[in-house]
Amino acid sequence: MIKPNLVLAALMIGGLATQGAHAHGDPVHGNSVFTQQCSVCHSALPNKNKMGPSLFGVIGRKAGSIDNFSYSDAIKNSSLKWTEDVFEAYIAAPNKLIPGVKMYYDGLADAQSREDLAAYLATLH
Repeated sequence: MIKPNLVLAALMIGGLATQGAHAHGDPVHGNSVFTQQCSVCHSALPNKNKMGPSLFGVIGRKAGSIDNFSYSDAIKNSSLKWTEDVFEAYIAAPNKLIPGVKMYYDGLADAQSREDLAAYLATLH
């Protein structure tokens, strides 16, 4: 199984980490943000859900679309597609963007950390 951190390291060595990533986001710092803020409830591995769904491949995916995860009706019925910008708005205040979600997280206050996290998640494909 390929480990996302090894993929990220390989991309960084190859100089490709910013390809498809936010222009100003730092995926290396985003990996740290993920580890500190998200990894208790979410996995960065494909097909590995925890309390929250796997975030592997989340950027570009329709919200609430993993078949083997029980989403709230609010997120299943949203018409959102996870772009980096939408993800940043969501993680700033999940219940503000999509009222009624089951995610018990007040939000990530630091804008740069949100941008870096989105850049990191964009590398997970």
